[in-house]
Amino acid sequence: MNIRAQISVVFHLDKCLGCHTCSLACKNIWTDRPGTEYMWWNNVETKPGAGYPSLWEDQQKYKGGWDAGGKLKSTSKSRIVANIFHHPSMPTMDDYYEPWTYDYQELFNAPEGADQPTARPISLVTGKHIDIEAGPNWDDDLGGSPIYAAHDPNLAGLTAQQRQQLFAVEQLVFFYLPRICNHCLNPACVAACPSAALYKRGEDGIVLLDQKRCRAWRACVPACPYKKSYYNWSTGKSEKCILCFPRIETGQAPACFHACVGRIRYLGVLLYDADRIREAAARPNDELIDAHRSLILDPFDPEVIAGARKCNMPESTIAAAQKSPVYQYVKVWKLALPPHVEFRTLPMLFYVPPMAPVMAARQGDALNHVSQDLFHDIEQARVPIAYLANLLAAGNESKIGYALRKQKAVRWYRRAQTVGDVDAQTALRMLREADCSAEEADAIYRLTALSTFEERFVIPAGHRELGVEALQDPLKHKQQAGFGFIAGPRRGL
Repeated sequence: MNIRAQISVVFHLDKCLGCHTCSLACKNIWTDRPGTEYMWWNNVETKPGAGYPSLWEDQQKYKGGWDAGGKLKSTSKSRIVANIFHHPSMPTMDDYYEPWTYDYQELFNAPEGADQPTARPISLVTGKHIDIEAGPNWDDDLGGSPIYAAHDPNLAGLTAQQRQQLFAVEQLVFFYLPRICNHCLNPACVAACPSAALYKRGEDGIVLLDQKRCRAWRACVPACPYKKSYYNWSTGKSEKCILCFPRIETGQAPACFHACVGRIRYLGVLLYDADRIREAAARPNDELIDAHRSLILDPFDPEVIAGARKCNMPESTIAAAQKSPVYQYVKVWKLALPPHVEFRTLPMLFYVPPMAPVMAARQGDALNHVSQDLFHDIEQARVPIAYLANLLAAGNESKIGYALRKQKAVRWYRRAQTVGDVDAQTALRMLREADCSAEEADAIYRLTALSTFEERFVIPAGHRELGVEALQDPLKHKQQAGFGFIAGPRRGL
């Protein structure tokens, strides 16, 4: 086994408020320079919806990621040079939006007149007045439905009844999907870059971009199926989410994680077998979720621990992996799932699928006693399982159903414990049927609702801490941390 460490994250979609605080925190720190106006390293999309850039999930259009044979869809050796001059799968400005500012001089210095002066929008690209027709969150809260949301690629394969279930006015429903770079195990952007400017750090798996090596080929933009690599028209370099690695190396959570109002974000270390990446990525769509999970190793297994030490992994990283909340959600509880695993990049960002809104219903004059409307049947959810499966499980509805049933069972169990208006024996039976024990339900509830900052973000010691240890005891540091594994910032796959 070639055991490596990967900083991984979980977003709990049932808790997301859609407040965009995470997006603004990232924007204010990283993308406030010329050429980055349209870059949203963190964005929050309303689902169903077209997303940002528009229809990014449609790989018939963008041709991102890998095919089952291990070939990039966006490029090849024979097409690299030709694609410099015209890349047919490159997103255009219309797929993003034309960034703008406002002419405030017209507002403040307008002469006296009969009309109220206004600050007209001005393009940051051309400097001319424009009519705003799109933005990074244009269909927020289904503001553009059905015009925009009806084009969501995840609606493919849904029946007319299921579509009606989503868009009927009397039961309109949507949820939020926060997105950052997935820092994939099999990143297409790294493989596509002719200049080797993109690389995956060996010590924590964060995918970074060396701008000194970047030559503006822009092959990373179409290659990334999640469209989280951007081109800076001002500097002539590509840029992407760096998972706030300067903060992580000093023990702090990334800015978007730290700012999250709903506390939906979890960060931790996963140990994985790098030798099996190609094998896992080549599995059929219906086997990809299990293949992806099989790469993740048990950090408590003595054989895994011995293998990690043999690969010169720091003890602090092994200890962090044993406390990782991501390991619990993904591997132990099987609640969190990767987005569009069929793109075969093996993303290391996972989502806990959302439940339909909790609601009570009246029959006649009496309020139902914790009716099925309060804890709905999974198959009758207002967000169809088929839609969530297209988004998070390569169409495998059984994986989504498993996660939703377990969440529902935990809700029943906790209500029986705290409110007492649900039969306790029924709650325990639902736990058994959902492959969940009472102890596991308590652990899920605690990490979901009561976890502290330190429990949500388990960050291993970074370079700064290792450097301090090295100064104090160089021999011990060399033996324990092992620079064979951390062999420099560009050590990757």
